[in-house]
This record gives sequence, C-alpha cells and structure tokens, in this order.
Amino acid sequence: MPVGLNKEQLQRYLRNIMLPEIGKKGQQKLLESKVLCIGAGGLGSPVIQYLAAAGVGTLGIVDNDVVDMSNLQRQVIHGGNVDKPKVTSAAEFVEKLNPDVKVVPYQTRLDAGNIMDTIKNYDIVMDCSDNFATRFLVNDACVLTGTPLSHGSIFSFEGQVTTIIPGKGPCYRCLFEHAPPPGTVPLSHEVGVMGVLPGIIGIIQATEVVKYLLGIGELLLGRMIYYDALYMTFDEIRIRKNPQCPVCGEEPKIDQIQEEIYDGACRIC
Repeated sequence: MPVGLNKEQLQRYLRNIMLPEIGKKGQQKLLESKVLCIGAGGLGSPVIQYLAAAGVGTLGIVDNDVVDMSNLQRQVIHGGNVDKPKVTSAAEFVEKLNPDVKVVPYQTRLDAGNIMDTIKNYDIVMDCSDNFATRFLVNDACVLTGTPLSHGSIFSFEGQVTTIIPGKGPCYRCLFEHAPPPGTVPLSHEVGVMGVLPGIIGIIQATEVVKYLLGIGELLLGRMIYYDALYMTFDEIRIRKNPQCPVCGEEPKIDQIQEEIYDGACRIC
C-alpha cells in the first residue's frame, strides 16, 4: 500500500506536485511505475535522465555496449565512463541524480529468446534502439503482450516519435510493414548525427511516457511527430491502422510471429 510522500520527496518533486494534473497522487503514481528503456545511447540518455528526475520508481535499462569516446558528443549521461558498460554508467548516473529510482540493468542484447521475459513486468517500454531488427522485434513483442510502447528514432538531422498502445491504435508495422534490406539504410556511425538531435527526440519520448503513466493529455496515438533540425520544423504524420498488418491487423499472423520471435529469426522483416 502507498505510504505517501516523505518530506524530502515533497521538496524534490514540488514543481510536479504544484501542477493540478499531477499533484501528490500523480507523483506517487510515478514512483510506483516501472519503465523499460531499450538502449542507453543517444536517445536513451535523455530518456533515462528525465524519467529519473521525474521520479519514475523503477527504470529497466537494456544495453550490451560499453561507453566509447565517440558516444560523448550526444550520450550525455556517460561523461567520465569511457570503456564502462553503458548500463553500469547509466545506473551510476541515476543513483547520483535521484536515489528514489531503482535501476534494473540488463547488460544484454534483446533477442527472441529473452524479450518476452524482459518486457513482461513493465508498464511501458521505450524503444531507444538504433537498428531496425530491434525495432520490429520490440514492436511485435509489445503488441503480443499488450504492452504500451514509445518509439523514437533519429537519422543525421531528423527524428521521429510515436506512441503505440496495442488494441487502441496502429503499431510500428502499420507504418513500416517490413524492415529495409540490410545495407540500404546507413546507420548513424556511418553517416553521423547532430549531437543535440537525440536530446530533442528523447525528451519528447519521455514526455509521452510521463503523460501515459499519469493518464493526462493527448498521446501520439495514431500520430507521428517528424522533426527536421536543419529547418527547425515539426510535422505531424497521421498513421492509420493497417487492416492487413501481420501483427495487429484483422487477420494477424500471431502464430507465425510468435514462432519467429521464439526461433530468433525475424523472417517477415
């Protein structure tokens, strides 16, 4: 049972509590919430930073990489931790920022064999990954388990964000049914990325997650925000639910998708 906020928490979260849409009850709800962040890199850094500051009680962090000097231009929570595992670096950052937050580290790469067990205990999943295989895997697993999902991605000077609530709107495959063939779309380490870009996209993701946990505002459900940093424009793209979507459509290929997830091969990608 909730025991209420202590004196230090009332002071720490004062600016949240002052908002009538949040208040003490909302802050208590955040402290009781569990969010899984997949990726502790460019997008994961601002997500982890701001969700921890907001007082989200449990943050699961999935990443199998170590901090590289080239990461520090945009992965702002890892300063001074070159060669350290990113989940360890992130946990240390959160501990210093907000001792109310429990970090559950997963120093592994998500795959078909571990994704279902990894996401099952969380209220919402944040896809801050950097590759199509993981994005499709996470989307499919979240739809199959009914787990809400925040999707964000970046490329050079551009970024996009959408929120997926299984059963209430389109999923990632409604927009992109299949992943592009390997090698056709370059990754950030091949073309570069403006350092501040993931900060903007990650903060939008974090905003969506806080709104979802509190049940306030209007989510990016069936909508995608597309941001162009060079021209400082935000465009909204409407996403329709695809009746033929292999995951959430009228005749979903659930058995096939489950088999492919557990087989470890995303053949429909």
